[in-house]
Amino acid sequence: MKLRLWPRSLIGQLVFAVAVMLFVAQAVNFVLLSRSQKQQTLAHGGGMAVARIIDAMDRQQRGLPDAEGGHEDRRGSRREPKLWVNAAPPPVPRRAVPLPDLAAYVGNLLTEANIPTEEVQAWALPQRPRLGRTRLPGRTVLVAAKIEGRYYGVRSRVLMGGARLQGFLVWQTLSLYLLLLVPVMVIAWRAARPLRDLTRAARANPATRDTPPLDEEGPSDVRDLIAAFNAYRARIATMLSDKDRMLGAVGHDLRTPLASLRVRVEQIDDEALRDKMIASIEEMTAMLTDILALARSGAGTELPERIPLRELIGELAADYRERGQDVTIANVADVAVVARPMLLKRALRNLADNAVAYGTRARLSVAGEGARVRIIISDDGPGLTDEQIRTLIEPFARGEQSRNRATGGAGLGLSIARDIAEGEGGTLTLANRVDGGLDAVIELPLVA
Repeated sequence: MKLRLWPRSLIGQLVFAVAVMLFVAQAVNFVLLSRSQKQQTLAHGGGMAVARIIDAMDRQQRGLPDAEGGHEDRRGSRREPKLWVNAAPPPVPRRAVPLPDLAAYVGNLLTEANIPTEEVQAWALPQRPRLGRTRLPGRTVLVAAKIEGRYYGVRSRVLMGGARLQGFLVWQTLSLYLLLLVPVMVIAWRAARPLRDLTRAARANPATRDTPPLDEEGPSDVRDLIAAFNAYRARIATMLSDKDRMLGAVGHDLRTPLASLRVRVEQIDDEALRDKMIASIEEMTAMLTDILALARSGAGTELPERIPLRELIGELAADYRERGQDVTIANVADVAVVARPMLLKRALRNLADNAVAYGTRARLSVAGEGARVRIIISDDGPGLTDEQIRTLIEPFARGEQSRNRATGGAGLGLSIARDIAEGEGGTLTLANRVDGGLDAVIELPLVA
């Protein structure tokens, strides 16, 4: 399974990008502050140690005592000397932690002061409990430098603020996340919400006429985009209305002369010629009806309503059986869809007509799968090739290559069914069955 880190939504991408960049900035800040604090600690502890070593060397040259001896405090406990000058190295506790950076820093300072050193070492001494007294900040360090055969040991306090620095950076990071991410999320949500509405409107059926325009809200760029979309959809609605009026006029103007022509043809004495001419006129009338139905498949004034598919499939199969056609019902789930009843019934009739004409018989079934409903029209025909499945769903494409309407139709049935299915928010697919035959499937959203 591929791990997807980059979010898809606008809000997710903005928040993720800001969070990552803020984390990187804080990481860089932590590294710089850590180095600065380390340098400050070395300068404080190392500078004090070098100053005391130089002071001890000066005292030795002037014949003053070599070291500060230990003495007892008020409680009678022996305190360790803060300065050690001896031929032997100073004693180091077992749990002392070596500090090579501090030793190197002290060595560099002594070298810059023209004091030749043979060896420099530094340790962080273990913390000791101070009964009844407040614990001093930092750690006690011991720095020992071997100069001209003598060891100069110095004890001093060094502030160790690593934990405090980490805590400060954690709180700083959380505060920055709160101060930056919340406004970013608000701005992104303000821009993303109207964009989601715009996406839903763009995916809707463009033939739906009386759809109210989207509210122009969000940032100015988003408002301009919504305004352009509303104007674009209004132009589409105007063009579709003009198309419907034109088709209505064409249909009326063509049907009238066809009806008049049929009346005249019926007066012809030659019965064979009269029947052929009447068949041609009927074919032209049926083709005109199919063309108008295809052009208007996504339009019309019919309102969507809740349709129980079990009742719709039962009525459809009963109509076919009354005409003596082999249309049966298989498994039908008790589900419903929201669609325009007459258009949906026309799409199912077109598919059932094809199944009866090319596949001997039709079997109707309904299956609910998740949030979708599949209306399946199955036949027992030879099936279709992949190329035929791709092309037959287009207007005027026919599987039967002759132009005889009695054997092949006008090639508009599947196109009308597809446009109706898409107009109701669904799809139409054709698929061959393994055991032979073809399944035509209309998939629509399920209504609870």
